[in-house]
Amino acid sequence: METNKDRYRIFCQKEKLPLFQNDWWLDAVCGEEWGVSLVLQDEQVVASLPYRIEKKGWFCFLNMPKLTGFLGPAIIYPTGQKYASRLSYEMELTEKLIAQLPSFSFFRQNFHHSITNWLPFYWKKYSQTTRYTYALELNDLTLTFEELKSSVRGKIRKAGDLVKVSHDGTLKDFYTLFCMTFERQKLKPPVSFDFLKRIDNALAQRSQRKIFFAVDSEGKNHSALYLSWDHQTAYVHMVGEDPALRNSGAGMLLIWKAIEFTKNELKLTTFDFLGSMIESVEPVRRAFGAKQVPYFQVRKINSLLLQLVFAFSPT
Repeated sequence: METNKDRYRIFCQKEKLPLFQNDWWLDAVCGEEWGVSLVLQDEQVVASLPYRIEKKGWFCFLNMPKLTGFLGPAIIYPTGQKYASRLSYEMELTEKLIAQLPSFSFFRQNFHHSITNWLPFYWKKYSQTTRYTYALELNDLTLTFEELKSSVRGKIRKAGDLVKVSHDGTLKDFYTLFCMTFERQKLKPPVSFDFLKRIDNALAQRSQRKIFFAVDSEGKNHSALYLSWDHQTAYVHMVGEDPALRNSGAGMLLIWKAIEFTKNELKLTTFDFLGSMIESVEPVRRAFGAKQVPYFQVRKINSLLLQLVFAFSPT
């Protein structure tokens, strides 16, 4: 018997979905622990809402998978719809997607920024927080470079004299630098190397990632950047750096090289920093001339116990 997952896999093959909504991505980050709501018309999928399933004791969490920028609904619209008809169609399909969600204690998803209507969720007592990513629209790279803050241009030039950009490092080399970034803040890395390897295998098999390293003359890795992409956008997926070598400006250089790669090699015009809402990181995004792009984080807590827990820990 054909399942929703089976139908969704066919849908993902036919449609060009943003990176994190693809079935193979969900396989990599969730294993078997994911599901999907679907709306069919004439046996064809016209709307989808994938979700991660995590069970802890009595609780069922439909939460964001690790290292996943966004999920949310995807809707295929008929051509030629007037705005009012399009909105009605969107409301109807979204309500059907919500109705299919399994019973849960907690739901939280970051929606892709193209989703601007969360009213059907509001009517079902979900809440919403506006968050921001930062993105660049790449046309003329000369103009893009001129739009950078002068201090950033200076750091890029300085780093260019101190390090070279290489793609020869291993995934383990990247993970070492990735962990250093968290260790400097006395935080535990968000994922294990095995988890990262699953993601990397899925992306590498589809030629949808590139790892940039900044290496000095002594062979020391100053910084690393993990770039992923889909048919429309390249994402600064992960970064890492050696805290002892931060002053070289290598991280800034790698961002610029990733921008050049996005425009010149991938022929894409959108470069997404995937955040950040972190106060110490956000100014760097602005310094690159990236524009604020709002997106919705939608949440609902059905468990009274979890409502009490999250009342004292709103993040």
